[in-house]
Amino acid sequence: MRDTGNELQQQALDSWQVIRNRFGLIVLSFLLVFATAAIITYIMPRKYRGLVEMKIERMQNKVQVFQHSTDDFMAPSDVVIKNEFESITKPETLYPVVDKLELEKRWSLPNRQSALAKLRGNLDTQSSVRSDFVTITFYDQDPAMAAEIANAVSQSYMTRRVEVESKQKQEALDMLGKQIAEQEQLRDQARLKMQEARKKGGIVGEWFSNGSNSTTPGANLRTTEDNMVMTREQALLQADLEVQSLSAEIDQLSKLDGDQLVARASGLKLENANVTGMLGELNSKQVAREGLVNAGRGRNHPDVLGVDSEIALQKKLILEAVEAHLAALQTRLDSAIKRRDVLKSSNEDAKKELLDQGSAQNEYKTAADDVAYIENLLLQLKSSYFETKAGLELVKSPATIYAVATPEAKPAKPNVALNLALGGALGLMLGFGLAFFLEYMDTSVKSLDDVERFLGVPVLAVIPKDVAVLHRTSGFNPDAEAYRILRTNIEFNRRNPDANCITVTSGGAGEGKSTTLCNLAYVCAQGGYSVLLIDADLRRPRMHTLFDVSNAVGLTNFLTTNVQLEEVVVRTPVENLYFLPSGMLPADSAGVLNSQRMTDLIAEAKSRFDLVLIDSPPILGVSDASVLSNEADLTLIVVQHRKLPRHMLMRVKQTVENVGGTVLGVVLNNVDLRSDSQYQYYTSYYTYYSPNNTAAPAGNKPEKRKKQAAAGHVAHTNAVPSNTPRGDLF
Repeated sequence: MRDTGNELQQQALDSWQVIRNRFGLIVLSFLLVFATAAIITYIMPRKYRGLVEMKIERMQNKVQVFQHSTDDFMAPSDVVIKNEFESITKPETLYPVVDKLELEKRWSLPNRQSALAKLRGNLDTQSSVRSDFVTITFYDQDPAMAAEIANAVSQSYMTRRVEVESKQKQEALDMLGKQIAEQEQLRDQARLKMQEARKKGGIVGEWFSNGSNSTTPGANLRTTEDNMVMTREQALLQADLEVQSLSAEIDQLSKLDGDQLVARASGLKLENANVTGMLGELNSKQVAREGLVNAGRGRNHPDVLGVDSEIALQKKLILEAVEAHLAALQTRLDSAIKRRDVLKSSNEDAKKELLDQGSAQNEYKTAADDVAYIENLLLQLKSSYFETKAGLELVKSPATIYAVATPEAKPAKPNVALNLALGGALGLMLGFGLAFFLEYMDTSVKSLDDVERFLGVPVLAVIPKDVAVLHRTSGFNPDAEAYRILRTNIEFNRRNPDANCITVTSGGAGEGKSTTLCNLAYVCAQGGYSVLLIDADLRRPRMHTLFDVSNAVGLTNFLTTNVQLEEVVVRTPVENLYFLPSGMLPADSAGVLNSQRMTDLIAEAKSRFDLVLIDSPPILGVSDASVLSNEADLTLIVVQHRKLPRHMLMRVKQTVENVGGTVLGVVLNNVDLRSDSQYQYYTSYYTYYSPNNTAAPAGNKPEKRKKQAAAGHVAHTNAVPSNTPRGDLF
């Protein structure tokens, strides 16, 4: 949550920063749109309003024949009002207004269509939310005419709606009358068919199952024959069940052998009463035999053989009784089958007779149901017919007018306050949109993160906007601290203490390269370094103007002739700072710089000065800066804030590296601290330092340089170079 809050806060700050940067554009867009809205509002014609307020009455447009039918008009209020809007603005409603008020002549228009178009263009209908209230508004330059036309439109709408509803009801009456006549014919035909069916079925009276002669559709006839058929059906069902039971029992007993039948004899309902005694005697004999066998008598012992013969006799008698029982069951089965066949035959004959009689009764019942249905339908049709006829004779008002349009004293259009407010809002929206769109399309460097992300080199310093040349100022100057930061970062970012020749270049002209180099040389000289400043921009030299010296003699003289370095270097008013002007501009500046003489110059200057700073032309478009980047130890790129696109800056770095140069870092120049508040963290010395908190006295410089030497930085002798330049300014 904390990260989310910080991210939202940062996004808000970034948005506010965009607004501050593009504030002029936003104000200009606002003023342009606001002025346009004001001018359009001023030249627009003044129109008065004619306003009619009325409530739409919900009327039943369609005839209800059946109670379950729905009325299409009873729809949601918003749908109803929308439909009424459309009907109010339709030509069928507005053409009568055009003709009645003779708008074609009063407006001097060529035809009715043109008058209708103008009428619809100035007509507005609105409704209240979730209600049936409607307002009809008409605008015209004449207040009386605006009120007259608004009232005429409302009356035309009401008249038109009454005509439409009356026509619909009359058509419904005609349709109902035709349907009533058709249904009466169908009723008469159904009655004749019912009488014929009653004669054919021999039906006397109209008695139904409920004991009355009701004509309710769907009632069922019940007769004595129906009850007899039901009794036969039950008897047939019982006979069929008996046959199935006997057949199952006979089949089951037929599958058993003699011993199994004897064993099952006790569970059979045998007619012989002695079977029970014989079964008891058989069990006792079997027990006696088991006793003899257990006593040690063998199967062939006379006692065992005697008992076996008695057991065989008892089984024979029992088996004869079971066989007699099976014969009796077979006899009963044959009798049941015959009885079932007789019942089935008689029942089929009765059913056939009953079916013929039932067909006649059903025909009669269907005819009676048709008569009852048609009678009920006729009743509803006649009820709707008389209700519709009464509604046609008594027409209800389609709307109730609560406010009649009257001429107004103040014009309603244009709404000055609303137009100006909308103009201001649109102007602000346009301004903010353009501001953020331009910010999105702007690919120039806007922050330190942009430089380090796209170029991959550190930002050594942030230079504020409109920084003056330091050696021309007097007293306390907080701008010098930015260059002191640059000097310190250069010292700590140099990998080799002997790399004391630095060339300064930029991607394009006008990025503050020369001023940056001049001020850097100034603060380095103040810090105790002996500094040689070389103006190697042989295309458009500017460095000599910063020191108010002539560039008639300088670098080009040294490179093209055999003069000594002391003859072309001049001493500046700043202690420890020496300057080598550009000299006369050659035809081939790149050829002059790319020479052994230039290499010797840099080597000699490095040996005699603590720092050698070279001002080179922009690196894009000319080859001079590429030569100097190759000759110098390090290259410093000056980037003007919000000027060059990122891809051009990447091209600058790539060009330096392609010729073998080493990019030390970037100086972000000309930063507007008032519009880019994020850089105030890097330039807080403007408020932190006061005029009393100035730099240390010059006598402390040697001690400072000893500390720098101990840290591994460049620490040349503090003495004046061995060959002191003779071309002093003063």
